[in-house]
Amino acid sequence: MVATWTDADVSRVHARLLDLVSGLPGVEVEESFGHVSLMAGRRRIAWLLLDHHGDGRLALVVKAPPGELETLMAGDGERYFRPAYVRHWVGVEMHAVTPDWAEVGALLEQAWRMVAGKRAVAAYDAAKGETERKGETERETEDGGEGAGEGAGGGAV
Repeated sequence: MVATWTDADVSRVHARLLDLVSGLPGVEVEESFGHVSLMAGRRRIAWLLLDHHGDGRLALVVKAPPGELETLMAGDGERYFRPAYVRHWVGVEMHAVTPDWAEVGALLEQAWRMVAGKRAVAAYDAAKGETERKGETERETEDGGEGAGEGAGGGAV
């Protein structure tokens, strides 16, 4: 199979992946043999594979729980595929089909959770919860706060 992606495509996908994992504690990038590995400590959570064994794909292969691949392939068999050599990993086409970046981010976070320590996950969840609660408070303030109605300046005139 002939690769149809360019170096610019690889750079764009690489940058987007780095952005997606930037908030996951301890994730580091390693490059070897023309491929990019996303590592959490010494454990791999994903690879960005470039024309792996001549398959022509620009693909992300992500660690996943049993059954995840089958579920994703049933919903979108063009975007997701069974990668060679590894069980319980999901292959995601990154060029021939436009990636669902929200789904890619969710897959990367799920993979990180599978290998990260309990304390790291708890700290991440606590920090994420603070950010979400802060966002809710800001939205309530912008909307006039809770209980905006009669007597709060929002009643009928």
